[in-house]
Amino acid sequence: MKHFIIPIFVPHKGCPHDCIFCNQKRITGQYNDVEAEDVYKIIEEHLKTIDRNNSHIEISFFGGSFTGIEIEKQKEFLSIAKEYVDKGLVDEIRLSTRPDYIDREILDYLKKYGVKNIELGAQSMDDDVLMKQCRGHSSEDVVNASKLIKEYGFKLGLQMMVGLYGDSFEKDIYTAKKFIELKPDFVRIYPTLVVKDTYLEVLYKKGMYKPLELMDAVYICKELYKLFYKNNIYIMKIGLQVSDDFTLGKNVVAGPFHPAFRELVESSLLNDMILYYINTYFKESKSIDLIVNQKTLSKMYSDKKRFFNDILQQISDKKVKVHQSTDLDLFEICLRNEEKCYKMSLFDYISSII
Repeated sequence: MKHFIIPIFVPHKGCPHDCIFCNQKRITGQYNDVEAEDVYKIIEEHLKTIDRNNSHIEISFFGGSFTGIEIEKQKEFLSIAKEYVDKGLVDEIRLSTRPDYIDREILDYLKKYGVKNIELGAQSMDDDVLMKQCRGHSSEDVVNASKLIKEYGFKLGLQMMVGLYGDSFEKDIYTAKKFIELKPDFVRIYPTLVVKDTYLEVLYKKGMYKPLELMDAVYICKELYKLFYKNNIYIMKIGLQVSDDFTLGKNVVAGPFHPAFRELVESSLLNDMILYYINTYFKESKSIDLIVNQKTLSKMYSDKKRFFNDILQQISDKKVKVHQSTDLDLFEICLRNEEKCYKMSLFDYISSII
């Protein structure tokens, strides 16, 4: 079954703070306020392109803080979305909001309007980092909102950013571990980018903020991926959505931007796994067969074989022959020589190293 999201961006509506990294209008490319007729139009245009059979369709309200919008506007938008759910044209409604804009009263009416998923823009669980971003909420707000959302039976999503002003690798790991304690159903991970017309751009141009290098961001996100994967938390997204305007040299001033950032992370992780098992089980072998399925092969060779070529250099005394098989799942590999054969999954690998 294919999963489709109909995104409705409500840029900066309802958000009481200007976080130093944020410019929703630049990020989304949407500069006008959204009205009811826009919501109808967006939904209808997307539905025309989706085959309803064997599809799971969600209407998603993103951008700003949905539950901070005036209550009548929230209910107007939600009632439109609910029309499509009630007609069987759409399966679910989701939204994103701030942790400090969740309480029982809000959750009561979100439940009434059929919302199923609530994502919290937590960004960090380190209070000093949150303060430096001018977030206006604390890590305790994230904990309290998450517990309430779970109590009400909603699916909980948590969003985090890496490479924030005042952030560090250790603080990112700390945030991930705190997320895991809250048992979200899914997470999103965003490397911090310097976006045009933000205070972070000012800090960057003054030399007071240095964004992560691309490969450093890949490494950090790879370590977070391992933690979430091991704890059976679905990683819904890694990296921001790319558009014609939201790219380096346009609305992105600097930072670890890549149009297929998740592919880099998963390719690096997959090739780490291959190298680990070759060194563990085939250290003395001179010739090894590596068997993967087609999708795994594509990830393995991502970015012009950047990570695959790296591991070949580290085992230059060995000859690795790559084969394809439909008997293996995504992120499963099989290594063999004339004497032995081992089949491993990504979960096996992560469980063995952390």
